[in-house]
Amino acid sequence: MRLLIARCQVDYAGRLSAHLPMAPRLLMLKADGSISIHADDRAYKPLNWMNPPCTLVMRQADPAMPDEAGLDQVWTVANKDGDTLQISVAEVWHDSSHELGVDPGLVKDGVEAHLQVLLADNPGAFGAGWTLVRREHMTAIGPVDILFRDAAGAYVAVEVKRRGEIDGVEQLTRYLELMNADPHLRPVSGVFAAQQIKPQARVLATSRGIACITVDYDALRGLDNAEDRLF
Repeated sequence: MRLLIARCQVDYAGRLSAHLPMAPRLLMLKADGSISIHADDRAYKPLNWMNPPCTLVMRQADPAMPDEAGLDQVWTVANKDGDTLQISVAEVWHDSSHELGVDPGLVKDGVEAHLQVLLADNPGAFGAGWTLVRREHMTAIGPVDILFRDAAGAYVAVEVKRRGEIDGVEQLTRYLELMNADPHLRPVSGVFAAQQIKPQARVLATSRGIACITVDYDALRGLDNAEDRLF
């Protein structure tokens, strides 16, 4: 991972345009090829970013060009859809690289891990004709919880959480981008499954074409039958 603290300007062009004026920011480049730009607030959420697969070209600024006067470097990031992120670096205050190695991954709590097993054993909870391909389907950035085939034979990636929040949707989005880049898998759709899903997470998932399913943990374990309830 490379960390750069610098005074920079950021311009994004793609489905929409966005501009971040010159200011001090943290630039984070990860081994998976992603790049994100952070301010000193907003918790974990970046101001702008580019997910892999993408290409990054760095060059020294050309003082003869009016738009690059006073700059030190110009970075251009592009993805397969033609979206571009141009980072104009005026002054670098910190630049370091760190080898983090392979991450062991998130250790799920007992309920979440058991929920994943139950859902893998009960593909009918998602729809008639669904079949399990495998649990923990590995991608370049970590394992997808469950990979199914739906009734039509298309792949479906399922991310399982006890409580569904925005970061879980972002995680599934990254997995889907990588899986849909594989011609042997695509098209791959996504399902976000949790016992509770926050409204903001549901809205974000829907905007990205990801289905949301609220899971009844006790019903899956056979401890609760809706037909036996009085109300």
